[in-house]
Order: sequence, then structure tokens, then C-alpha cells
Amino acid sequence: MPRSGFGLWKIPQDKTADTVVEAVRAGYRHFDSAADYGNEVQTGDGIARAVSEGLVSREELWITSKLWNTFHAPEHVEEACRKSLGDLGLDFLDLYLIHFPIALEYVPISTRYPPEWVHEPETDGAGMKLAKVPLHQTWAAMETLVDKGLVKNIGVCNYNSGLLHDLMTYSRIRPAMLQIESHPYLTQERLIRLAGDYGVDVTAFSPLGAQSYFELNMAAEGDSLLGAAPVMVAASAHCKTPAQVLLRWGIQRGTAIIPKTTKPERMRENLDIDDFELSRVEMAAISSLNQDRRFNDPGAFTEAAFNTFHPIYD
Repeated sequence: MPRSGFGLWKIPQDKTADTVVEAVRAGYRHFDSAADYGNEVQTGDGIARAVSEGLVSREELWITSKLWNTFHAPEHVEEACRKSLGDLGLDFLDLYLIHFPIALEYVPISTRYPPEWVHEPETDGAGMKLAKVPLHQTWAAMETLVDKGLVKNIGVCNYNSGLLHDLMTYSRIRPAMLQIESHPYLTQERLIRLAGDYGVDVTAFSPLGAQSYFELNMAAEGDSLLGAAPVMVAASAHCKTPAQVLLRWGIQRGTAIIPKTTKPERMRENLDIDDFELSRVEMAAISSLNQDRRFNDPGAFTEAAFNTFHPIYD
């Protein structure tokens, strides 16, 4: 899997296909999608255009998607996977991830897709409706997707160390990937080390930190890492932008990264991080910014947005 990927979260549907084509032109081969992003049809259109124009072959691409919370029951896992495959126009996924360790009541695709978080959004005061589906049952159904050739690899998102330990006790097919929020304000060093000890690769989402959350009112301008002193010092020393330094930090610590942008110039900037290396001192200084500051926290946003208090991190 290419270490520098392209995230598709929050890209508007009317821009997604063009964005994917531009990203392929810029050099991206790893695309991180999800049913919940609501733009997999358009992502598939972009992939098809890029292939038909001879920019890339399917074999050169790494496409990730994710199982949404409402499809955790074993009888619905394959249905959800096939829906993503159909929307993306693909015969198989390179990687399929459990999006959250949160099982919600099933919502038929014909009723509402993507189902999102709230069970009956048309009802005043509606909230999340939890389902009694153990994660080990969901994982067993994920394994059958590999057996059937629908996906090449399976993994998890937003798991903590306890859930990862537990997964290793019952998995027949071990997870290939753990995808977590990680940036200098949330280094997650112990969890990343644990994943490594288990032979599980790690992808860091939101590698630039707060930037993805301004428009959602989940972060303020003062939360930005781009102006942090160690980042700016390193940027000046290497003649790079602060964003490039943050992305290089993520790569050097061994994680894959999936920044997102719709601007072609930023796409190329975000990929242009292989011609310099941060020193041990620079890496340590940037890591020392850690505040255990989590921007994507269900314990905060589920109550504020979905009338349900549902933390998954202590």
C-alpha cells in the first residue's frame, strides 16, 4: 500500500470525480473511501475516468473502503461490501475496514443510504439506536469477504489497545491495518507500538491535525499545528511548508497518511515529501507537542450532534 494516500472524507459529490482524476494525475495511487462519506459513486466515476484515459490501471491502485456501523450484523456485512463495490465500480477492494467499533441498528439500503448515525432522523429528538452485535461476529463476517475474494485485506478503524488485544484472540485472519487519528497533538505512541508488535500496519487519518475540523466546528483556528514552533523551525530548515513537515513526520514514524484536499497544487505539495528527512531532534521536538488532543471523538460529537452519549475512548 502506498504510504501517502488520498482521503475522500468531506469532498462534495459534485467535486469528487474531478478530484480523484486530478489526484491520480498528481501521482496518488492510494485512495481512502467509506460508505459514510456519501461519495463512493462519484469516486467510482473518477476511478473509471482515470483508467479509461490511460492515467492508471486498476492494478496500480489501492482502494480502501469501510463497513458502516449499521451493517455490523453478520448477515449485512457482505451486503454493505457489495454496495460499496457497486458504487465504486470495482470487482474487489484492496482493504476493507470496520469504520467504528460501534454497532447500530440496521437500516436497509433502500430506506436510506448512507444510513449515517441517527436511526430515525425525521423524528424530533431522534438519536442513535445501538444494536447488540459483538465485534467478534462482525469480524468473522469480514473474514468471509476475504474468503470470497471480495476484498484482499481487512482491518479496523478507531480501535483502542483493549479492542486490538481482544481482536487478536479471536481473529482467524489477522487485521492488516489499524486506522486511527494521529498527528503531533495526538501521537498515540503506545497504540502504534502495540499494533507494530502484532504486525498490524497503521494509517493515520487527519495527519495535519485540526485542519479537517474547522468547518465542522470541532476545532478552532488556535488548534492548528501549522504555526507550532517546532513545525515552523523544521519547515524553514528544509525549505518546506509546515504541512509537508507534518506529513513527513507521519511517514517517518512509520504510519501511512491520508491527507485530503481538492486543490491540485496542494495535492502535489502533499506528495512532495520524499526528498528530505527530519532529524532525530526535529522528530522529537514535533512529537513533544502531544496533548492527547483528539478532534474526532465520538464521546464528544455523538452527544452534541446525535443526542446520544457514546464514548469509545477513556
